[in-house]
Amino acid sequence: MSKLYLVPTPIGNLKDITLRALEVLKQVDLILAEDTRTSGKLLNHFEITTPMQSHHMHNEHKTVDAIVQKLKSGIEIAMISDAGTPAISDPGFLLSRACLQHAIEIECLPGATAFVPALVNSGLPNDKFIFEGFLPVKKGRQTRLQLLAEETRTMIFYESPHKLIKTLGHFCTYFGDDRLVSVSRELTKLYEETTRGTAKDVLNYYTNKPPKGEIVIIVGGKTK
Repeated sequence: MSKLYLVPTPIGNLKDITLRALEVLKQVDLILAEDTRTSGKLLNHFEITTPMQSHHMHNEHKTVDAIVQKLKSGIEIAMISDAGTPAISDPGFLLSRACLQHAIEIECLPGATAFVPALVNSGLPNDKFIFEGFLPVKKGRQTRLQLLAEETRTMIFYESPHKLIKTLGHFCTYFGDDRLVSVSRELTKLYEETTRGTAKDVLNYYTNKPPKGEIVIIVGGKTK
């Protein structure tokens, strides 16, 4: 029976993969990988020999129809991203939507997602929050920040290390120097670090210590 599995993979520490994820990756007929070189290291580590096919943001619009046809032929496919859960700031949505349109069963396994540990250990309220992912690079960035300045829920952002200083500077400008911020980088890896404080304090910290690695920023909402 045709089926698409969305399988989370570790965001750093390979021990974070689940037993069920390993079982699915071994049993399916094909694995769709964001980067077959990166995923190849993971699969080799766990001695998984399932064939892989590249499926990423630059080709997913062109490959979705062909993948749906493969699924309709009766095979099972697993989709993974480089790290974390597919479709969370990674490819996955387009294929999932197409599968539902063609009555193909989808199952998403629970597992690693970078923003959850970053949110929980931030010390900021996590009963209500919004996930913003990556802010617009240019067009629409100012408008988005102006809108979010009034947001009362905790906000979650992803950012690359070379843009962190710029983004923290924008938070100071639009949210205020005293807005509480928590920056987590290299989660689950050897040099994991979380820096908490006001937007101004965290900006100063990373201005003096240029960041490396994957980054999640948690920002407190506007207080009434």
